[in-house]
Amino acid sequence: MHIDQLSVAELSTQLDSVLKQYSALKELNLALDLTRGKPCSEQVALSDALDGILQGNYLAENGTDVRNYGGLEGLAEARALFSRVLNTPPEETFVGGNSSLTLMYNTIDFALTEGLSGPPSAWGNNDTVKFLCPTPGYDRHFAICEHLGIEMIAVPMLGTGPDMDRIERLVKEDPLIKGLWCVPRFSNPTGGVYSDETVERIARLGLIAGDHFIVMWDNAYAVHTLYDDASSLMPIRDLCYKYGTMDNLFQFGSTSKITFAGAGVAFLASSEENLTALKQHLALQTIGPDKVNQLRHVRFLANPETLAEHMTAHAAIIRPRFECVLNTLKHELSNSGMGAWSSPRGGYFVSFNTMPGLAKKVVKLAESIGVKLTPAGATFPYSEDPQDTNIRLSPTFPHLEDVKAAINAFVICVKLASIEHCLQRKR
Repeated sequence: MHIDQLSVAELSTQLDSVLKQYSALKELNLALDLTRGKPCSEQVALSDALDGILQGNYLAENGTDVRNYGGLEGLAEARALFSRVLNTPPEETFVGGNSSLTLMYNTIDFALTEGLSGPPSAWGNNDTVKFLCPTPGYDRHFAICEHLGIEMIAVPMLGTGPDMDRIERLVKEDPLIKGLWCVPRFSNPTGGVYSDETVERIARLGLIAGDHFIVMWDNAYAVHTLYDDASSLMPIRDLCYKYGTMDNLFQFGSTSKITFAGAGVAFLASSEENLTALKQHLALQTIGPDKVNQLRHVRFLANPETLAEHMTAHAAIIRPRFECVLNTLKHELSNSGMGAWSSPRGGYFVSFNTMPGLAKKVVKLAESIGVKLTPAGATFPYSEDPQDTNIRLSPTFPHLEDVKAAINAFVICVKLASIEHCLQRKR
């Protein structure tokens, strides 16, 4: 029964029951963690063959010794392989070190301080620089903006992706808006996939936005499907080429959740003009990336077919964890009015919305019984969720039994916070 239909007496009875369950959990001295979307040990073990795979052969296809300096843009064969992940031409693809976050930070910092098209184009020439941030979204994107002093404007996520009506209106009205963050496939944390119409409208933003506007297309979960029927994503590069907005697009990806999380390969794609400018900037920081690791990944992943088989193995490991979370939420909270949640077909997260004003309370209740959750508000700019509703659940890293224990405890916390709230409202 929906919580709003319960009488004060019925709510009081349910509260007594939930309090007993909560007290019993507190006595268990739990130490459970659903905070960050890290791959589990079984997942990273899928790539153990990377160790020693070169067998003393350090020569790239063109004869380059990858142990030496040089090759700022990455190995040709690495560019060819990872361009297939982003659906971009190899010549528009740059392969770097292990972190796509580093590439994103460097791109924003370069555009802000030096300018993608020279000093007159630097965003920092303006007193104020603004970025559009779909919410709930990725906290590390927001942290980059906050650290660099870029003002963030929250834009709500819809079932089709970010609210494009609002985005188009904002960029037309305000030339100080210089960018848009996107996680287009299996968005963090909602798990949604941008619709074809949304992708096309984003590709056209360069036609209506102010000068030097860029789309930061963080396709972190491009190949991270949980089910074969997961929605595909329309390639944005072809649309940007069609509309003449290639200079307005930067795409990013990595193997961080494909091979070794801390020793993978990151890559980006943009127009050849943007890449030329960015490489000149990066040449002041490094003489070249870890080409040995790039070659290891090329030998290990080999081609799109091998990569697809590898990701099928990943899905088999983490799918039961997601199903445990979703089945528990459905069984315990469906039609209760105490929360709503996403049911992703890929990616790394489940997005849960409490009743308004209760997310922080639920997180605090969970912490008190030994269950760590991502802080409420983390999925919003400046960590400020105006409705205090969103909680990101990350079930991939813990063992399945720990996921089961954690989500059962989480449900008790949601019920406790919700019932207490309704009782206070009705009394």
